[in-house]
Amino acid sequence: MRCEGTLTWGTENYCSDIGGPLTQAQEERVTPRRPPNRWLTLASLVLLAPCAYAQRTTPAKPSITSDHNAALQVNWLYGAFVPKDVPLEPLNQHERWKLYTRMTYTTWGIYLKTGLFTISDQISDSPSEWNQSPEGFAKRLGTREAQFVIQNSLTALGDTALGWEVRYDRCRCNGFWSRNGHAVMRNFVTYGGARQGLRPQIMPYAAAFAAAMTSASWQPGTNLVVKGYQGALRPYV
Repeated sequence: MRCEGTLTWGTENYCSDIGGPLTQAQEERVTPRRPPNRWLTLASLVLLAPCAYAQRTTPAKPSITSDHNAALQVNWLYGAFVPKDVPLEPLNQHERWKLYTRMTYTTWGIYLKTGLFTISDQISDSPSEWNQSPEGFAKRLGTREAQFVIQNSLTALGDTALGWEVRYDRCRCNGFWSRNGHAVMRNFVTYGGARQGLRPQIMPYAAAFAAAMTSASWQPGTNLVVKGYQGALRPYV
């Protein structure tokens, strides 16, 4: 039976049509449902929104500065290089100049290398005409630094003119033989052009030869050709 109206007496509801108490099913049908509290809903949204936003997995934008610097790194032992996780892309004029200053002047390790070779020259007394004195050490230090600057300058100038790569790219490979094979190969070839095709590795050897001959010109009792030849055998010294 359907109840058309209700009466409340105490804590119970009665059907006005039959006068008896309402069943649970009748009470659910006739009792109006309370509308949701809008303020409570709004407060819940305000509190939960930051949590939902914090859980979003939006990838961070790559840093242009970090990628740029990663492509212009300098190792004090073997010079400029490109890490294996950084793309080998051609350098523009500004990047080449920045890399040259790092290779030649602003990397602290290059002065350590120059100092180590100067100490070796001092111990071996080469050239012997300068003696193993503080004055002789200063001459040897200046000679080594001049040779190093001339070599880097000529290498950078030649590679820039040809559009060739001055950096060493670390091997994107695994295994001892693969890495060593790549290192040996890079002594004879480099990259150049818009597509970074293979080019003969000429500039480091030619620059080392010229730098060694130039520095030998003010060293007493030195054969320029022999000194240049010795310098070309170790272009990264």
